[in-house]
Amino acid sequence: MAERVGALRARGLLQVRSQYRAIPVIATSLVVALLGSTPAGAFGGAGSDTRGEANGNELSASAKQSRIQVTQTSGPTGGKQGTLSSTDVNWEPPPCWYEPVFTPEQLKNFSENDGKGDVALRQGWIGSKLWTDHFKDEKDAANYFGTPSTVKGYKNYNLGKDGYFWRGVSPNVSEVDDTSLCSRLMFWQDAGEIPDDPNAPTPETLADYAYNKVKVPETEVELKPAARSTVNLPTWVWLDKGTFKEVKVRAELPGTGLWAETTAKPIALHLEPGTEDAETFPASGDCEINEDGSIGTPYTKGDADKTPPCGIRYLRATNGTPYHLSASVTWQITWEGSDGTGGDLPDGTFETTQDMNVQEIQSINR
Repeated sequence: MAERVGALRARGLLQVRSQYRAIPVIATSLVVALLGSTPAGAFGGAGSDTRGEANGNELSASAKQSRIQVTQTSGPTGGKQGTLSSTDVNWEPPPCWYEPVFTPEQLKNFSENDGKGDVALRQGWIGSKLWTDHFKDEKDAANYFGTPSTVKGYKNYNLGKDGYFWRGVSPNVSEVDDTSLCSRLMFWQDAGEIPDDPNAPTPETLADYAYNKVKVPETEVELKPAARSTVNLPTWVWLDKGTFKEVKVRAELPGTGLWAETTAKPIALHLEPGTEDAETFPASGDCEINEDGSIGTPYTKGDADKTPPCGIRYLRATNGTPYHLSASVTWQITWEGSDGTGGDLPDGTFETTQDMNVQEIQSINR
């Protein structure tokens, strides 16, 4: 830590530190602030995943905030819901990307009336002079984590030009392992252009972002018998097509023309009885979706001795402690985006658990 502090001092850190009036002027506290570990609220920003347009200071103050607007365009919206878990344990959405943050007018208002916020993904400036020096009076600024290490200043916030100032954004900065990723100091990009940078946003970036915003229903499977199963008799399981629908989420990044729609389509149900003393139908426990969108077949009178296409046979009674029947739905994830882009993302799963009581019918032989 001491070596790091010495390096920061050598690169002009004392000038920066003099502007951090709200932070104790000890070296370790300052390093924490520059690393972006300070909560967003310390810079006047709201929490992450803020929706809406960057018209105010608070919305654009924190690099944890994204301007991506997410809207669910189809699928159930009521009742209990949850997020999907990817079936590919190695898949992760991008840890960070660049976004347009301020127009010249917005940056002028922010710099001269507030001046507390993140100028880069891991670098915050508190004090209007830092902002006005660099973005108004053309003074160079040090970039402690990105390249180049010194950035040329701007004249009068680029007022009169059509475009945006961009900055790195990350939902969780602590998960960005490489400190150089998305760490450019806030920079200018003409309107209608996407930065020529490997961390610039793409339609797939938005599709990946929307993946984690997909909310699927906590669907409780239909059972027959519903209240209590019986040892050695099959329990029929099914999901009705009317409550088992695809979910579509649209993500848009204002000021870029980029958008993507991520669609989650239910394709299968997997059953885990909650005990080894049980059999599943089919034996794999995987019940595929029917052509009409339902899963399994509803029980009808007279089916008690038949083998269900989707179901369970318990071999031992619960004796007061219910089994936890797990019903995990697999959702196929696809996306389409601006400029005719599209593709597949890893399947997602969502698990719902419900109690199963199993009785044993006693008989007497005479």
